[in-house]
Amino acid sequence: MSDSFPPRLMRTRLYEQVAGQISTWIADNGLRAGDRLPPERELAQRLGVSRATLSQALVALEVVGVVEVRHGDGTVVTARQQQATRIVEAIRSHADRLPEVIETRDALETKIAALAAARRTDDDLARIDDALAAMEADIEAGGRGVEGDERFHGAVTAAAHSLLLARLMDEIGDLVKETRIESLGQPGRPQDSLAGHRAVAEAIRAGDPEAASEAMHAHVAMVSDVALLREQP
Repeated sequence: MSDSFPPRLMRTRLYEQVAGQISTWIADNGLRAGDRLPPERELAQRLGVSRATLSQALVALEVVGVVEVRHGDGTVVTARQQQATRIVEAIRSHADRLPEVIETRDALETKIAALAAARRTDDDLARIDDALAAMEADIEAGGRGVEGDERFHGAVTAAAHSLLLARLMDEIGDLVKETRIESLGQPGRPQDSLAGHRAVAEAIRAGDPEAASEAMHAHVAMVSDVALLREQP
C-alpha cells in the first residue's frame, strides 16, 4: 500500500469565494466591458457578505483585470469574462507572489530614494510636488489617488538619475501596479500613503539620503500590509 497522499486542499479565502460568485454572476447575466455592477451595498446584501469582504473581492478582481472601480461611476466590467475558477486561480497567484514583489520594491525603492536625495534637481522636485498635488486632489475628490501615486514613484525614480535602476523599476511596473491597486483599495490607505509620500519628499528636498531611504522603507512597509495576504475568518 502506498504511503503517498494527495496534496492538501488549499483553504479558499472568503474574498476568493465572493470574487468567484461575482465572476459567475457577470457571466450569467451577459455583462460586457463597460457595463456596471450593482452598487456595493446592494451587491453585499445579495451575496450575504459584509461590505468589507465585498470591497476586498472587488479589489482582487480589479487587480486581475476583470473590473475597474471608478470614482463616481461605480464598479465597471473591463475584461472579457473568463471562467470563475480561472479568475480565482489568478487572484491566488497574485497573492502568492505579493511578498516577493514587496521585497523587490523595498530593495530598489529605498536605494532610489537615497540617490534622489543626493542627486535631485529643481525640476525633479517640481515633478515630485506636482505628483503629490495630483494625488491629494484626487483623494479629496473621493478617489484613491492611484494615478498620483504612480506619478510620485516615477518622479522619485527619475530624480535618482540611475538608468539601470529606472529600467529595473520599469521591468516590475505591472507587478507594482497590482500592489498599488490592492493597497489603495483599502479604507483609509490613500491618506496614509499620501502622508508617506510627503515624508519621502521632505527628505529628498532636504538632501538627506539616509532619511529618504528610511522614509521610503517605512512607506513600502506600510503599503505592504495588504488584505490579500490576511486570512479570512
